[in-house]
Order: sequence, then structure tokens, then C-alpha cells
Amino acid sequence: MIELILRFAIARRWLIMSITLAIVGMGLWSYHKLAIDAVPDITNVQVQINTRALGYSPLETEQRVTFPIENALTGIPHLSYTRSISRYGLSQVTAIFDEDTDLYFARNLINEKMATIKNKIPAGLAPEMGPITTGLGEIFMYSVEALPDALKANGLPYNATDLREIQDWIIKPQLALVPGVTEINTIGGYDKQYHITPLPKKMLDFAISFQDINTALRSNNSNQGAGYIEQNGQQLTVRSPGQLTNISDIEQVIIKVVDDSPIKISDIAQVSIGQTLRTGAATRHGKETVIGSAMMLVGENSRVVALAVAEKLMQVKSSLPKGVIVEPVYNRTTLVDKAMYTVQKNLVEGALLVIVVLFLLLGNIRAALITAAVIPLAMLATITGMVKAGVSANLMSLGALDFGLIVDGAVIIVENATRRLSNAQKRHGSILSQKQRLSVVYSATNEVIKPSLFGVFIITIVYIPLFSLTGVEGKMFHPMAATVVMALMAALVLSLTLVPAAVALFMTGEISEKESAVFSTAKSLYKPLLLAAMKLRWFLLAACAALLACTVWLSTTLGSEFTPQLNEEDILLQAIRIPGTSLNQSVIMQKAIELKVQQFPQVNNVFSRIGTPEVANDPMPPNIADTYVMLLPREQWPDPSLSHAELAANIVESLSGQLGNNFELTQPIEMRFNELLSGVRADLGIKIIGDDLGQLLKTANAIREVIEPIKGASDIQVEQVTGLPMLSILPKRMELARYGLNVSQLQYALSTAIGGKSAGVIYEGDRRFNMVVRLPENIRRDIHQLSDLPITLPNGEYVPLSEVAILELAPAPNQISRENGKRRIVVTANVRGTDLGSFVAHVKKSIANKVDIPPGYWLEYGGTFEQLDSASKRLTLVIPVTLAIILALLILAFGNIKDALIIFSGIPLALTGGVIALWLRDMPLSISAGVGFIALSGIAVLNGLVMLTFIRDLCQETGQLVNGIIEGAMLRLRPVMMTALVAGLGFVPMALNVGTGAEVQRPIATVVIGGIISSTLLTLFVLPILYRLAYQKSFTKIT
Repeated sequence: MIELILRFAIARRWLIMSITLAIVGMGLWSYHKLAIDAVPDITNVQVQINTRALGYSPLETEQRVTFPIENALTGIPHLSYTRSISRYGLSQVTAIFDEDTDLYFARNLINEKMATIKNKIPAGLAPEMGPITTGLGEIFMYSVEALPDALKANGLPYNATDLREIQDWIIKPQLALVPGVTEINTIGGYDKQYHITPLPKKMLDFAISFQDINTALRSNNSNQGAGYIEQNGQQLTVRSPGQLTNISDIEQVIIKVVDDSPIKISDIAQVSIGQTLRTGAATRHGKETVIGSAMMLVGENSRVVALAVAEKLMQVKSSLPKGVIVEPVYNRTTLVDKAMYTVQKNLVEGALLVIVVLFLLLGNIRAALITAAVIPLAMLATITGMVKAGVSANLMSLGALDFGLIVDGAVIIVENATRRLSNAQKRHGSILSQKQRLSVVYSATNEVIKPSLFGVFIITIVYIPLFSLTGVEGKMFHPMAATVVMALMAALVLSLTLVPAAVALFMTGEISEKESAVFSTAKSLYKPLLLAAMKLRWFLLAACAALLACTVWLSTTLGSEFTPQLNEEDILLQAIRIPGTSLNQSVIMQKAIELKVQQFPQVNNVFSRIGTPEVANDPMPPNIADTYVMLLPREQWPDPSLSHAELAANIVESLSGQLGNNFELTQPIEMRFNELLSGVRADLGIKIIGDDLGQLLKTANAIREVIEPIKGASDIQVEQVTGLPMLSILPKRMELARYGLNVSQLQYALSTAIGGKSAGVIYEGDRRFNMVVRLPENIRRDIHQLSDLPITLPNGEYVPLSEVAILELAPAPNQISRENGKRRIVVTANVRGTDLGSFVAHVKKSIANKVDIPPGYWLEYGGTFEQLDSASKRLTLVIPVTLAIILALLILAFGNIKDALIIFSGIPLALTGGVIALWLRDMPLSISAGVGFIALSGIAVLNGLVMLTFIRDLCQETGQLVNGIIEGAMLRLRPVMMTALVAGLGFVPMALNVGTGAEVQRPIATVVIGGIISSTLLTLFVLPILYRLAYQKSFTKIT
């Protein structure tokens, strides 16, 4: 089959060239369609169910909302697990489905349960599914601000309510139409409301209750149609407009008539534009602002959507009132572009290094160009495959591409063809005829094509274990494996077709094969060294065994992590305050933090989100704030040598004087990654699971004390589950009954007076704003005045609240978290200065020895460690199976187990260099480094195949073992050196790069470069020794 393809490619070489041009055209077209991102989106298939339960305590929210929802979800097909948060006024249940579940199918399953859910929770509550987005869906944020001298049409300056109105009714509707945007979320400012704030004294004077006010407003705020009248052939539509339109209309509403005198709203209450009781706020540069977030529809490309939103935002500016400005504060495109610049730089520099090596070592410009042409052609074919497979170009998918590996097969073929053509010309003493040239090209290619293709095929096979990864780790590494496999398969096809066709077509005339100085030197050194190695073979083998044993031990000391932390070159500082801190107090504290942070010359922009936004995709209590510190490009820093970690530490240290704050340091995407992994925002989350909140908290505090002294522990936090100050108004049931009241009537009066009750809607064009009845701010904030709040009796008289209720101020649960229907508390920690695997091992050991876990309670470990553990266990099973498959293929290829084992021995010996390289660069073992070891095992097999095939053939031809080994090794020195050099140098830019995202790719490159060094040395010296030992009894003994 292979011979037929070779003959066809050489005979129909112009057809092959035409097909190649078609591949180029398709690749260029696909390049413009290729999705580009910084990292793969690892979001699992999840659906959020958010329920606003205003006035409900965390315990009540859990009992009446969260638990019924969780219970209703049991039995849904493909549901993996659930987790939930119950906070004051909010329930969020997250349903996580199996990986292969379609998101829209999952949402339909949830939607079918909604009717059941609504029947099981209190009336008036409306659970809603979250936006159809991913955990990394917030791709663009912007702030809405007013210039200091900006004035409204009425001459007053803009306030937070005005900015929120502009965001909700001018900016948001326009941005929501951008293709790929599923939701525009808002935090900050105040929802505009019309407030009717009655004075209790005047309500007493006129014997008016809250119920009277509410009824009057609802009864006087409607438009009614009355059909139509036909008159003189004309149809007159009849309607009665009674809709309230402004403050004056509201003030004129009559509540009741007392002694023939109408009592209007204005007689007992003040009507004004007011502010809602908000759940979240936003600040920027030390001032309160409004921040909007564009959330991307699942499956879209973040860069394309973010650019479209940015473009639309520029157009929106023209529709804003004078003096109001909107500015981007976070754009995912910035990170994507920086990451892709790193990838592009690595690939271009790697390609250039490979091409330079080809020119230097092949000794023929045409041969070097033919080989180098495989790089762009294979890349274009890969891009086409990526577009068809839906794989985006990102740090992970392109992180393992090495052009040296891609051209390995072509190098072996071109080198052998050039050598054979040059030798044939020397034998004939003249330029070869076309027929002779084509014959030589065919035989030269056929001579090495099988081991070459087999080697590339094995390199492809060794990436198969990555496809076995599931869940988050699968989503991260599947694109990488798919891209490498596509590139290698493209290179394999090109090596089989284009390369021999191009050699036959362009290697005409006089073929010169000049040995470079590097190769001549290597050749002169190699033969005596190989002879010496043959004599000291037992010593050399013992040294290799010792090296292997030392490397195995060394690998146990490296530590482990899931993947290296991506340096996003921005900082996210989470400020955590004591539970019960008011939103306004948090805003004041946040302003002080921002003013301090922006004094750093490296800082470009500082903004914060406090509490929960309009769409509760990221529900935080008012005492927690996410501070986004966006940095200037490093070249603009006063000291560009200052590391990102040092700057972050300096910023945290400068904030040590900000009392009442604890800080947790992370990065925007890293924080979301960690939260997506297991519902915690840190590298490690220790979940204590059980029933009693008190016992859970006691165990969590004990665990915190144990892990605090452990090296590497940082930002240790125990989930805040207690300490929420709560004013409870406890009904006196006997007194209520004596006055003819019940608990419901009392609660209605309280909820209206303090929380406010909606009494209808005011329409302003297509805008709509609630009318809310509640007490004036100065009264509703004063606990002592609340005890005198008049409660209306059935006979129209009043009693003070203190007569029928007790006011009690006491702490209550702040938050109740659940997982799979059980309560949990999480102790979180970030890991700095050590590797994650060693840290977790130390933590587990310390907890087991020092913390007593009561019966009925247990621990689970989450965060990135969970993925490291899962991936490690799966690879531990799959990699041995893959190695067994490789060995079986080698046995099939050579027809005997001896040759297969000789080549296979190169794999463990090659891995020694990778481990030593990691140790020298102080890098832990990670799944990224594991990908490097996978690539390395393929390279080791390829080099061994090339060397052993020639040695075996020469030994059989000459009948002499040692001479055949030495001659074969000398003949294969150049291709082995070339394949090693091009594969190693292709990774050099990746190993040395310090750009955005380089840390993710660095372990792969480090392992491959270190491994190639050891693999090449072992191939050149150990493999010939092993072959001699294996076959010395089969050949005539040569002294």
C-alpha cells in the first residue's frame, strides 16, 4: 500500500502540488474562521436556579426554598450532583450534569420541574434559571459615570440612581442585541422608585393604615378600555385613562374621606424619587459607579463577542446624555491577544530555529526548503481540522505543538534521498536522468518511509491517554491532544506524498551534499566515543541503570500540581469583612482601598463589585467585595524587573492599615476557574459535610488551626456561616389575639413599614418604575422609634408595636451551603511557595493526626487538587496500557520481541532527562509536564526506530555484528541528530518565553528539551550496545 502511494506521488507529482495548493487555500480560509481564546472554557454542564426570597433569613431560605428545589431535582436524568447557597433573601441551587449532557437539554429538564418547584415553595416566590452562559462568560465590563460638571435637564447633578437608569434603559437594551451576548448584568447605583413615605403621626391623626394607602394607590392607577361606539359611520374607541404619571398625580390620590374632607396622599406622606433596597454596589477609583457586564452565550467565541461589544459600546456613546461617559474596565480580548502573542512568538521562533538547523545540517538549500515547507502546510491543515472539530486556538490547544516533531518524518526522508542522490551522481559521474532520479528518490524514500511513518504514528498514539481524561481536566487537555494529533497526521500524509513528490520535482541538476562543520565535528567525535562505549558497555549500562534509579527517586521529590498558574497580569483582591457589615459601610471601606491601590504606578485601573448583582450569577453578601486591579503593560512600570507576585504582595502589604478587612489574593479568570471546579474560590477547599451548623463550624475552625502553620498555606478562610446581626420582631400571640389581630396582619404592617410594599407601577414611555410605600428613612433606621410604630386594629384604633411584639437583636446564620442535599462548611486556602500535591498531602496527614471528625461527618477535598488527583489516577491506568500498545506495535513491526524491547528501553531512559530538567528549573510535576513526557516517549521511539532499522539491515547484509552496528550508527548519526535538534530547538522559545501564558507551556518544553538530550545520547550509545548484547550469539564472534 505504502509503495503504491509513493509511486503515485512521484509519478503524479504535479497533481500532488495542485492538491497542496488547495490545502493552502482551505487553510487560509479556515484561519479567518478559527476561534481564538486565552484558555479553554472548562465550565461543566451546569444550570443555576436563583430565587429572590426578600425578607427570608438564611435558615428560612434553606428550609422553605432551597431544600424543596433540591428535592424536586432528584431523579432528573444525567444529574451528577447539586450544590446550593442560602443567604438572606436569596437561594441559589446549582445543578451539575454529566459531561456529555447538552446544556439546552439540561435546561429543558429543569424547566419541566419548575411547575412542581413553584407549588412547593412559598407563594409569590419565582425561581428563575440563570443566563445561558458559562462560568467564564463575563467577557467585558464597563463603568457608567458622569463628569464632575455634568448636569441633568433640571440643573441638578447626576446621582447613582440616574446612572443606573441610563444603564438599564439606554445602554443595556443596545448591548443586549450584540450577537453572542446572552445577558447584560448590572451592579451598582439604585433602581429608581417612586417612594410614598407616610409619617406615623399623621397616619394616626387621620386613622389611616398602610393597607389603606396601598389600596388607594392601586385603585387609582389604571387605564381601562370600554370597547367602541359607532356613530355616523365612524368608530370611536372608548377608554378611561387613570394611570398615574408623575409625583403630582400620586400626591393627589385620595385615600379616604374624613368629615366630608378628602385625605390625599400629600396630606400624610411625602412623595419623591427614591432608591431601592439594593443587594450590590460598585466603585471605581474611589468613587461609586455603575458597572455593566456582558455575558457571553455558551458556545460563542469570547474574543469575537468581546470585540463586538466594545465596538457597539463606542456607538452607544452617541446616545448618552451630555456629560455621561461609559468606559471599558475589563476586556477579555486584552488577555486573549497577549496570550496568543505568546503562542505566536513561540511558534514563529521555533519554526525559524528548526529551519536554520535544517539549512545547517542538510547541506543543501533545496532539501532544507522542501523539509521546511512541511511546517506551514501542516499548520494550515491543522487549522482546517481545528475549525471543523470546533477547537479554538488557545494556550492549551497550541501549547504542545512543536514544528520539530512535525518535520521529523520529512527530515529522515529528505536526508536519505539527498544522500542517495548525491552518491548515485558520484557513481555515475554525471547528472542523473529523470528516470534514474525518480528511481533513486523512490528507493531512498521507500528505504526509510516505514520506520519514519511508524515513528510518527507512535508519537500520535502516545497522545491517546489525554483523550481518556474526563471532566475539567478533559476539557483542558482534549484540545491539546486533538491539535497535536491533527498536526502529526497532516505531517505524516505530507511526508508520504508531498515530500517525495517535491524531492522528485525540485532536486534536479547537480546534487551537492556538503557536510556542515557541526556535523563533521560530531562525526569525528562519535566514532571513537562509540567504540569506547562498546568496550565499556557493562559500565555504561550500570551507569544508565543507576541514573534511572536516581531519576525515579528524584521524581518523588519534585512535588505536583494540576497545571501551572496562568499569570493574567491583572490582580483580583477579594476583601472580606465581618458578617453583617452594611452595603454602604462596605462601599466606604472599598473606596479607601481603591484610593490606596491606585497610588501604585503599575496600576492602570481599579474597580470593585460589592455584594450581589442584578442577575445573581455570582452571589456575594454585602460584606465581600471583588477588587479588580488592572495593571499597565510591564514596559510602562518604573521597575519592569519587579515580578507580578512581588507587586501583589506589596499591594496587600500597603492595605494592612485598612482595618476590618481580610484579603484573599487571586486573578480574575483563576478565581472563576477555582469556583467552577468545586464551588470554592481557592486552590484548595476542604469541605466538612454534616448536619449541625455548630459542629461543622467547630470542626472547620479546628482544621484551620491545623493548616495555618503548614508551609505554603496562604489566604486561609473559614466560610462565614454565622454572625449575621438580625433584628427579630417576635409576635406576642396572646396580646395579638386580645386586640383581634393575627400574625399575618402584624407581619404585613412590618414588611410595608420597613421593607416597603409595591403599590403599582409608573410608566415613563417604555420605562417603568415601582411605587413603594414605606416609612421615611430616619424612622425605619431607628430601632427605638420602631417600637412605637402604630399597628392598626380591626376597630380602626392603634397600638404601638411594643404592645404586640418583642424586638430582639441577636446573631443568626449568615449563610448555609449544601452539597448533594447535605450541609457543608468549606475551609479554603491558596498555595504559595510550594507545590499543590505536597501541600495537600501534608494537610491530609495533619488533619488525620490532629482533628477529631465526629461520627456522621466527613471531609472532601476540592479545588484544583481534585482535578490533579482525578487526572493522575486516570493517567496511571491509561499510560501503562498505551505503553503496552506501543510495545505490541513494535513487536508487530519487527517481528521479534528483542528489537521491540531494545527500542522500547529508550522510553524510560529518555524520561530521565525530562525529570532532571524539571528539577534543575525547580518545576513540579504537572499534567502539563506529563504531556511533555508523552511527547518524549514518542520521540525516543522514533529515534530508536531510525537507528535500529539501519543497524539491523547492515548487520544482515555484511554478516558482521560490530562493524554493522558502527557503520549503521555512523550512517544514522545525522538524521538522529537532526530529528533531535529540530524537535528540541522547536521547544526552546517555549521554554524561555516570559510572556503572558508562557508559564502554562514552559513545563512541556522543559521536559522535551531535557528528555531529547538524554534520549539522543542514549540512542547513539546505549541502543548499539543493547543490540550487540542481544545478538552477539547469533553472529560470528569478531575480535
